[in-house]
Amino acid sequence: MRRAQQSMTGVFQPIPAVDIRAGRCVQLVQGDFSRETAYSDNPAEMARHWQDQGAQRLHVVDLDGARDGVRTNAAVIAKLLESVAIPVQVGGGVRSLDTARGLLEQGADRVVAGTVAAERPEALAEWIEALGAERLIVGVDARNARVATHGWRNLTDLDVEGFCQVLVAAGVRRVLYTDVGRDGMLNGPDIEGTRAVARILSVLASGGVSSVDHLKSLAEAGAEGAIIGTALYEGRLTLSDALTVAAC
Repeated sequence: MRRAQQSMTGVFQPIPAVDIRAGRCVQLVQGDFSRETAYSDNPAEMARHWQDQGAQRLHVVDLDGARDGVRTNAAVIAKLLESVAIPVQVGGGVRSLDTARGLLEQGADRVVAGTVAAERPEALAEWIEALGAERLIVGVDARNARVATHGWRNLTDLDVEGFCQVLVAAGVRRVLYTDVGRDGMLNGPDIEGTRAVARILSVLASGGVSSVDHLKSLAEAGAEGAIIGTALYEGRLTLSDALTVAAC
């Protein structure tokens, strides 16, 4: 289902996550593939569920692609994109410009690229020229303030804030900042880390969100929105309650 490109309008946006591994909708803890909980065998159906619940955008990740660089869930994601009318941002294994173009042609509103940006930041100017700055999000995944790549398995020597400065110089407008240690833990997001990134460029936050107060704190820290995964799937937070933050 084709959809018009939609950009952030200054209103904080809670965004449900649809993480896909081996064709199923799952959630991991701290990116650990051995700590997986499956919630649905039909990611497209789950995406429609969140759309019906009022989601204004979805965050979709090919977990196998993020880890291995091979988009084994490509057909599942293509079906998902055809199944909903709201904007969808897609990441996981997006390591070539052709892959990014293909996702946008299939109906993705934005693509999320992390590993390629960390390993080849000199390529970002070409990506931005080809895709448009509003259609590219760079994933900044952090462990102890260092950038992690390849599905969070490899820890680089790049510090988060320095890397974000490199991204700004390359023309990147928006990042997705994830504190890997908090992901799936439900113990709260990295507010100060998000605030530091928000001083440099536009940021979506991820990792640890489990309450409306967490979302309010991220909004106050300058985030444009937040990805919510385990808290929604485990019933710790309802999407309707999360969306009240967008109305504040």
